[in-house]
Amino acid sequence: MIRRVLAVTLAASVLLISGMIGRADALEHERTTAVAQLVALNGQYRDAGQRTDYLDGAVERAEQETADRAAVLALRPAFLAEVQALTAALQGAEGRVDTAAHRAAALSAQQAVAAEKENPDTVAAATATLHALTEKVGTEVASWQAAQSSGPGGPMWSSSGPEGYARVRAALDLVGGGGVGLYESSSCAGGNAPACANSNGYIKYRADIANWSAGRLNWAMAHELAHIYQFRVWGALTSSGAYGALFGGDPEFLANCMAVVRGYPGSVGCNGDQQAWASAIWVGTVR
Repeated sequence: MIRRVLAVTLAASVLLISGMIGRADALEHERTTAVAQLVALNGQYRDAGQRTDYLDGAVERAEQETADRAAVLALRPAFLAEVQALTAALQGAEGRVDTAAHRAAALSAQQAVAAEKENPDTVAAATATLHALTEKVGTEVASWQAAQSSGPGGPMWSSSGPEGYARVRAALDLVGGGGVGLYESSSCAGGNAPACANSNGYIKYRADIANWSAGRLNWAMAHELAHIYQFRVWGALTSSGAYGALFGGDPEFLANCMAVVRGYPGSVGCNGDQQAWASAIWVGTVR
């Protein structure tokens, strides 16, 4: 009987231990699963945090880019106003002063602004550049205008008299020199030249040319007026390879061809290429 009780007790103990072992295995499995889930959750949390950080950074960058673009756009109206002001100044300077360098600087500033999307300082600098160019062109034109009323001193005529002066003046006006200063003088090439142009913007003539024929007098004034226009682009002119190739670097030959373009051929012929190139000087351009 005792043996039977012990056997039953032992069997129950084995079953209990087996149940405990089974329960322990189940708990270990649950623990392992929970740990795996926790690791996964931690990974997802880190991924979510990284995505949040990335999104936060992207938003900040987008906001900064938007602010920069808004700042650039806010400055463009002032830039466009300076473009218009400079355009008007350049138009007023045509045929008066050499504006080639100013136009190149303005084009460079416009290209910089057209390419700029984020840095307002670039637009501000370009705006300041155009403003300075406008003021410079205005100053140069004012100097040119002042030169038109300046002369070598003394009366506008002497031995040619008012009638002779009026005839030469009319010829100069006819060929396009209205407003260009005109003075009688025997100082051109020591008196050997009948007329000459001064780089300050006026023309001197020897008294006897007042008696020349109309055709010859008109040609002489067109020739001297051509020199006035040459002086306005002198730097660009003397550095032009085409000037040397077509005219041998001779301003007198160029002046003759410029007179031909105006319809006053004189005695010197110019071919089509020379006339086409010379015509640009009349509008303040060196090709």
